Parts: sequence; C-alpha cells; structure tokens
Amino acid sequence: MTDLDQRITSVLREHAEGETDIHRLLRESRARGRRRQLRRRTATGTTLALVGVLGFVGVSGADLSGLSGRLPWGAASPAVAPPVPPRADGVPGAVADPTRVATDAQVLHFGVDPARARYLGWGIRQNQVESVRFTVGGGPPVLVEVSRSVELLSRGGVDGFTFDAVEEPLPFDGTVREVPGQAGGLILSWRPVNGLYARASTAGRDRTALRRAVDALRWNQARRCAGPLRLTALPPGATLLDCDVDASAFPSGVNARFTLVRGQDATMRVNFDHASQLAGSRTEGNRTVDGRSAYLYPDGTRLEVLGIPKAHLIATFGGLDKGFTEADATVVLAGVRVADDLTDPRTW
Repeated sequence: MTDLDQRITSVLREHAEGETDIHRLLRESRARGRRRQLRRRTATGTTLALVGVLGFVGVSGADLSGLSGRLPWGAASPAVAPPVPPRADGVPGAVADPTRVATDAQVLHFGVDPARARYLGWGIRQNQVESVRFTVGGGPPVLVEVSRSVELLSRGGVDGFTFDAVEEPLPFDGTVREVPGQAGGLILSWRPVNGLYARASTAGRDRTALRRAVDALRWNQARRCAGPLRLTALPPGATLLDCDVDASAFPSGVNARFTLVRGQDATMRVNFDHASQLAGSRTEGNRTVDGRSAYLYPDGTRLEVLGIPKAHLIATFGGLDKGFTEADATVVLAGVRVADDLTDPRTW
C-alpha cells in the first residue's frame, strides 16, 4: 500500500459514519500526492508534465490528434490491458464529419493509437470541447483539446501555465510555442481539418516528444466517453453536459465524473471512484435503487449506491448543485451500468 493509499484508507475509517465527502477527500488527497511528486521531481531537475482533459490534435489530414491534467503516478502492469475508451460503433470520426465534434457529451470523435500511446484520461467539457490525455513511449503527458470554436481554445489556460505567457489568441498555424517559467511548457495549435481547432500542451521543452505524441492521434474513429461506469438513463428534461474519466492511476484506480443539467439552474453530479485500497464505510443502506442497497446522506443531497467492491458511486443533487431531487438521482443511479471487472477495460 502506498503512503497516499494509507492516508485515504485511514481517514475513511475515521469517518465511517459518512460525515466526510468521499469524492472531495479522494480528489484533494490525490491532488496533494500529485503536488508532492511535482515538487520532488522539479527539485531534482526531472522534466515533468502536468496536463488537462479534453481534445485531440492532427496534422494535414493524416491520422494525428492532439481537458484538466493529472500526473500518471501509476502505470499498468504488462499483465493488465491498458485503459482505452470503448469504441462508439457506427459513429463517424472527426475527419468524416467534423460537425459532430463536441455535440454529444457521451462520444469522443477521435482517439490515439493504443499500440503507440497510453491513455491517461479523456473527457468532454460543456458539450463544446473534447480532450484526451496520454503519453507516448514513456514521454511526458500531453493534453490534446479540440473544438469547433476557436474562441474556446484561444483563451484561458491549461494546468501548469496560462496563455498570457505566450500569445493570445493562439494563431492555430501549426507552430510550437514555448511557455516561459522554471519548468516551462509547450503549446502546439493548429486546424486538423476544416472547421476544427486543436491545441496540444505539455510541460517541459521537448518539441520532438510533443510532435511524436501528435503523430499518435487518430481522427478516423469515435469512442464513448465512458470508463468502468456508464449512464444509461437520465431524468425527464435532463441532458449530459460534462464527462471526465481519469485513468492515470490505472489499474490501481480509476475515476469517472458526469455532470447533468436541466434548464438554466438545475445541476446534478455523478461521481465514481475506484481504488484498490478503498474500503466501503457502510454496508447497510436506508434506500433501495433498482433492487440494490443505497444510502441517502443526512444532509439529503447525496445518494450513494452500496456494495460495489473498492468503489464509491454517488449522485449529488443538492447544496451548490440544485434543481434535481432524490427521485431524479434514483433514476440516474438505477440506470448506471458498472463493469464486471473494474481493472479490465475490455468489460467497460
């Protein structure tokens, strides 16, 4: 068990009655672990890369591609199939129909060559930006984002640096630009096909590694924005806005996040956290969801499905996330499909 796993397990046991927000605890604990790694490696002069979530990149019609980043502190064992988002059969890739890109929060219209690259995560942000995080040949992590909107990729920043350190708006002319600073970084922006804009970002100064990563992109395929958990039912009038799968710690852990909206104000979040050392904090529920035991937290804003080994599945529909009800959360969780083997992407 790693030091981070021990801390998570210890705190979970101390708060076994459920007063702790498990999703927040896991997120903050992992963030602290990533920051410790970043400081340690920077101090020893090791090149780091911390990159985000959403997108893909490409160059001049070839199979290339390039949202919120994380360090790959876990690597898959040779005996374990690497994490790969499932194919979306019958859906054209970005090259065949660029107008479909970022129109469905459940589908990515690109991918990477799994023989050359290892997925660290994938996602769709606000039904406007698609992204993929990955590494190639042991190189630094790279984040590729793609959108039909040039404005969305020309402002703001990515984890590790902001665009005001380079040039804003980005020119999307295929050149690599350096981001100044102690660790530094690189941004490559271009138009993979007519009507699409893409940017690839990474920490460090290795231009060759960045272009090698871009060469591993594949624009002629579509994949589902899913991991070991899929949503198959939504409440009336609800739509899926965000999808984010983090497989950087796979096979010891994998996380999936979904955001549902309805109208202007209603928001529900569905969080799935799997960790090899994670133990459930309770076995008895006070609700039933599709025949499975579930637990409604005392604050009345979170509903958790129990009995999933080494995992937590929680729908949050109150507090800052308003407009949905327990009944809505029950509909979503009743339609959830969890993979038979959380560590085998072939079952996702």
